[in-house]
Amino acid sequence: MCLAVPGRILEVEGTKGRVDFNGIGREADLTLVPDVEPGDYVLVHAGFAIQKLDEAEAQETLKLFGELAEALEKDGRRSDDSAERDDPADGESS
Repeated sequence: MCLAVPGRILEVEGTKGRVDFNGIGREADLTLVPDVEPGDYVLVHAGFAIQKLDEAEAQETLKLFGELAEALEKDGRRSDDSAERDDPADGESS
Protein backbone atom coordinates (compact mmCIF):
# COMPACT_ATOMS: atom_id res chain seq x y z
CA MET A 1 0.00 0.00 0.00
CA CYS A 2 1.27 3.46 -0.89
CA LEU A 3 0.57 6.56 1.11
CA ALA A 4 0.79 10.18 0.03
CA VAL A 5 0.55 12.91 2.65
CA PRO A 6 -0.67 16.48 2.19
CA GLY A 7 1.60 19.31 3.21
CA ARG A 8 1.83 23.08 2.79
CA ILE A 9 4.71 24.54 0.82
CA LEU A 10 6.86 26.88 2.88
CA GLU A 11 9.44 27.85 0.26
CA VAL A 12 10.44 27.01 -3.30
CA GLU A 13 13.96 26.93 -4.73
CA GLY A 14 14.05 25.69 -8.31
CA THR A 15 12.64 22.17 -8.37
CA LYS A 16 12.97 21.68 -4.59
CA GLY A 17 10.74 22.97 -1.87
CA ARG A 18 10.35 22.93 1.89
CA VAL A 19 7.00 21.43 2.88
CA ASP A 20 5.31 21.63 6.28
CA PHE A 21 3.71 18.41 7.54
CA ASN A 22 1.84 19.40 10.68
CA GLY A 23 4.78 21.34 12.11
CA ILE A 24 7.54 19.18 10.65
CA GLY A 25 9.42 20.67 7.69
CA ARG A 26 10.80 18.36 5.01
CA GLU A 27 12.33 18.86 1.59
CA ALA A 28 10.33 17.61 -1.39
CA ASP A 29 11.00 17.46 -5.11
CA LEU A 30 8.55 19.73 -6.97
CA THR A 31 9.42 18.65 -10.52
CA LEU A 32 5.96 17.11 -11.07
CA VAL A 33 4.10 20.24 -9.87
CA PRO A 34 6.05 23.14 -11.39
CA ASP A 35 3.34 25.78 -10.86
CA VAL A 36 3.28 25.65 -7.03
CA GLU A 37 4.30 28.48 -4.73
CA PRO A 38 4.58 29.04 -0.97
CA GLY A 39 1.23 28.59 0.74
CA ASP A 40 0.00 25.96 -1.75
CA TYR A 41 -0.86 22.46 -0.58
CA VAL A 42 0.61 19.41 -2.29
CA LEU A 43 0.33 15.67 -1.95
CA VAL A 44 3.78 14.17 -1.26
CA HIS A 45 4.78 10.54 -1.82
CA ALA A 46 8.32 9.23 -1.33
CA GLY A 47 9.75 12.74 -1.29
CA PHE A 48 8.01 13.90 -4.47
CA ALA A 49 5.10 16.32 -4.62
CA ILE A 50 2.79 14.49 -7.02
CA GLN A 51 -0.28 16.70 -7.03
CA LYS A 52 -1.41 20.18 -6.05
CA LEU A 53 -4.41 20.26 -3.67
CA ASP A 54 -6.81 23.01 -2.75
CA GLU A 55 -6.73 23.92 0.94
CA ALA A 56 -10.16 22.40 1.74
CA GLU A 57 -9.16 19.05 0.24
CA ALA A 58 -5.85 19.07 2.12
CA GLN A 59 -7.54 19.94 5.43
CA GLU A 60 -10.15 17.19 4.98
CA THR A 61 -7.43 14.63 4.30
CA LEU A 62 -5.43 15.78 7.35
CA LYS A 63 -8.58 15.54 9.48
CA LEU A 64 -9.15 11.96 8.30
CA PHE A 65 -5.50 11.07 9.06
CA GLY A 66 -5.99 12.49 12.56
CA GLU A 67 -9.12 10.40 13.10
CA LEU A 68 -7.30 7.29 11.86
CA ALA A 69 -4.38 7.96 14.22
CA GLU A 70 -6.80 8.34 17.16
CA ALA A 71 -8.57 5.10 16.29
CA LEU A 72 -5.29 3.21 15.96
CA GLU A 73 -4.05 4.62 19.25
CA LYS A 74 -7.23 3.54 21.04
CA ASP A 75 -7.08 0.12 19.39
CA GLY A 76 -3.43 -0.22 20.42
CA ARG A 77 -4.29 0.55 24.03
CA ARG A 78 -7.05 -2.05 23.97
CA SER A 79 -4.68 -4.61 22.47
CA ASP A 80 -2.06 -3.85 25.13
CA ASP A 81 -4.68 -4.15 27.89
CA SER A 82 -5.97 -7.49 26.61
CA ALA A 83 -2.42 -8.80 26.18
CA GLU A 84 -1.73 -8.04 29.82
CA ARG A 85 -4.91 -9.81 30.93
CA ASP A 86 -4.35 -12.86 28.73
CA ASP A 87 -0.58 -13.23 29.03
CA PRO A 88 0.03 -16.99 28.64
CA ALA A 89 3.41 -16.58 30.32
CA ASP A 90 1.80 -15.93 33.70
CA GLY A 91 -0.18 -19.18 33.63
CA GLU A 92 -3.46 -17.36 34.22
CA SER A 93 -6.13 -16.31 31.83
CA SER A 94 -9.16 -14.07 32.32
